Amino acid sequence: MRITIFGGTGPTGLLLIDYALAEGHDVVAFARTPSKLPTRERLTAVTGQLDDAAAISEAVRGSDAVLSLLGPSTKADDIPPLITGYRNIVAAMREQQVERLVALGTPSMTDPADRKDFKVGLMVKGIRTFQTAAYDAIVTIGQTVRDSGLKWTLVRVPLLTNGPKTATINVRSIGDKGGVRLSRANAAAFILQQATDSDQIGRAPFISDK
Repeated sequence: MRITIFGGTGPTGLLLIDYALAEGHDVVAFARTPSKLPTRERLTAVTGQLDDAAAISEAVRGSDAVLSLLGPSTKADDIPPLITGYRNIVAAMREQQVERLVALGTPSMTDPADRKDFKVGLMVKGIRTFQTAAYDAIVTIGQTVRDSGLKWTLVRVPLLTNGPKTATINVRSIGDKGGVRLSRANAAAFILQQATDSDQIGRAPFISDK
């Protein structure tokens, strides 16, 4: 497949690129700072900002799936461009007739299948209280993806760690039994799997190591 990756210069994104290349996919990585990307065969970098609709369209063109790890940081100035970026990604996918979108999410993006979960609820409350702008952006991004009309999946993750990739992970709804930690290796592997797996289309699974 030809896969376009947004947010590929972070720790999870670099793992995602490695896994995709190892499986034989061609990867296009959209990056503000392409020097942070490795130099590898079958890896093409497209340089641009999230408000650059033309560059995003170029990155998406000809791909079979778009995988996005974009998410709010602790820097307030980085938050507003994310919403614009996701809107540009959706518009570009429609323009280029690319249907499959897999986006990283958090429990702040609610799902009808969710139930009460004390630990997860505390995490969401903390973000909503102390990082209001980030919380609002996450919610807006989630709705943008849901309203896109694309074959979308929101992969919601808890606290990310540098733990190992494991043979299995816990894929569930919030409120089901499970932990609140996930290795970046497992996150990257699951997100890549969605590029070729249709089981989670139109869903927002919550995943953890256990």
